[in-house]
Amino acid sequence: MQVHALDPSSSIPPFEQLRAQVAARAASGDLPAGTRLPTVRALAADLGLAANTVAKAYRALETDGVVATEGRRGTFVAPQHDSPAADEAATSYVVAARRAGLTLPEAVRLVERSW
Repeated sequence: MQVHALDPSSSIPPFEQLRAQVAARAASGDLPAGTRLPTVRALAADLGLAANTVAKAYRALETDGVVATEGRRGTFVAPQHDSPAADEAATSYVVAARRAGLTLPEAVRLVERSW
């Protein structure tokens, strides 16, 4: 698996650029389930980042369910569990939130509070 170069001039922190890239590629199928990610140290060396920066991105991806770490075996892209019912519920909520005039952060805050 190859990771695309990060933008050092971006205002977005490197760990977030990496997290977003891997998450987007996993969601699109560009990184299919089961794809092994490079080790933290190897990827840090390839990208010219500190190992802690890559580790932070991997932890965020694991928390989000995008990847799964299997101890010494490594970190792999996790299967995506698409649910038509959840998709439909999310769409309905977005429509209702927009009608109510909520901003995206306000709508997300309500979901997080209910979670």
